[in-house]
Amino acid sequence: MAFDHGLALGADGLELDVHLSRDGVVVVHHDSTLERTTNARGAIRLKTAAELAGIDAGYRFVATPDAGGRLPPEGGSHKEDRVASGFSRKDQPGEFPYRGQGIGVPTLREVLARYPVPLIIELKTPEAALARATVDELRAADAVGRVALGSFYGQGLHAARAYEPRIATGAAREETRWALYKSWVHWPIRRPAFREFQVPERSGRTTIVTPRFVRHAHRAGLAVKVWTVDAHEDIARLLSWGVDAIISDRPDVAVAAGGAES
Repeated sequence: MAFDHGLALGADGLELDVHLSRDGVVVVHHDSTLERTTNARGAIRLKTAAELAGIDAGYRFVATPDAGGRLPPEGGSHKEDRVASGFSRKDQPGEFPYRGQGIGVPTLREVLARYPVPLIIELKTPEAALARATVDELRAADAVGRVALGSFYGQGLHAARAYEPRIATGAAREETRWALYKSWVHWPIRRPAFREFQVPERSGRTTIVTPRFVRHAHRAGLAVKVWTVDAHEDIARLLSWGVDAIISDRPDVAVAAGGAES
């Protein structure tokens, strides 16, 4: 539903996260556990794909003025309402419009079939098994050419590159760090194993994305995709620097900023 909404607002691609279920199926879910977003609890990896499909994955999303839905803040007033169905004493009718709508945790196969658009898929765990299973799904859907894989973990990305050399991957954390250092001293990036950077503008006290970094990446033929940017002025500024994509929780804002920039 969130993907439908984002595309309806004008997004031209999707970013999503994957895990392996207990029975080895690639499923789409951000968190490694279920408590924050669903009416269930426990780790994704301990449940089968069928069990995950039967969970109410829309349970925690509250109504918003743009009809997009959002999660309540962690530790907010609904934290104590962990697994019960129906309304708690603090729930208001209509506040959780996605409950009971048959929205389960989908498989990657289902998402690939429903959304024939460019995708960034983040491997949320480091094991090679997840990387290979994800590539298998991309091959089966003839989607290798429209997907870029990303991960904080080099292990999974290295496994994906070895298993399917055609697949585009982002730089892992260490690869990004060294590329950033090289940009500071104008040292070229030569023969990278990755094809793009999927990075935040800043990480802790370190600024990653600057006009210099974007130029450095482009000289090496590498795209720069920046997450997660929701403010109009930040999106417009990054686009003016030449970044290649914006990953945002506010596609409406991103589309408006992109239109203004063009």
